[in-house]
Amino acid sequence: MKTPGSMKSLEELGRARLSKNFFLRDFLHSEIADFYRIPNIPDDPDLAVLAGRRLCEELLEPLQATFGRLHIRSAYRNRAVNEFGNRNKLNCSTNAATAADHIWDMRDADGCMGAAACIVIPWVWDREREEGGWQSLAWWIHDHLPYASLCFFPKLWAFNIQWHERPQRRIRSFAEPRGLLTKPGMANHAGSHAHLYPGYPALVRAP
Repeated sequence: MKTPGSMKSLEELGRARLSKNFFLRDFLHSEIADFYRIPNIPDDPDLAVLAGRRLCEELLEPLQATFGRLHIRSAYRNRAVNEFGNRNKLNCSTNAATAADHIWDMRDADGCMGAAACIVIPWVWDREREEGGWQSLAWWIHDHLPYASLCFFPKLWAFNIQWHERPQRRIRSFAEPRGLLTKPGMANHAGSHAHLYPGYPALVRAP
């Protein structure tokens, strides 16, 4: 699949279906791209679709089936948008650090593919607004889904969720309490954490 060179071809690319409920177009919005007029179009559409499908099928679909509609804050960024965001201190890491993360169509230094999206789950925010409330969702995801990394933010408990070929299983947060919640080797990493998310629904797998 070629990089779109016209509005019509971009429109067609946006129709690429990533999973039951998600299409590529759902993930192409970027405030950086819109405000600074930088086209957020994949350089390698085939890789973007391949990685995006894994993110949607393995992580986003079960989350939406379990908790209801997800709000996608941001997701795919091409190299030009991400590099501009990093250079201008707009909360973007370097392209090398963002490869196989928000840059879906760029493999990381180890040649692995991955994809990430920043999402909000209204069901959780409506019930867990107290300080530290994001941790209940973090532990629920940790116990139920094959995530690669999670990173939480203060507003609405928005969080980056990543699928990756070599998952680190690492959770960190910029919301209080800030810092690292868990990673392999930590005493809290293994076992069930069900007591930390009472009242949460059982995992629903999308048909």
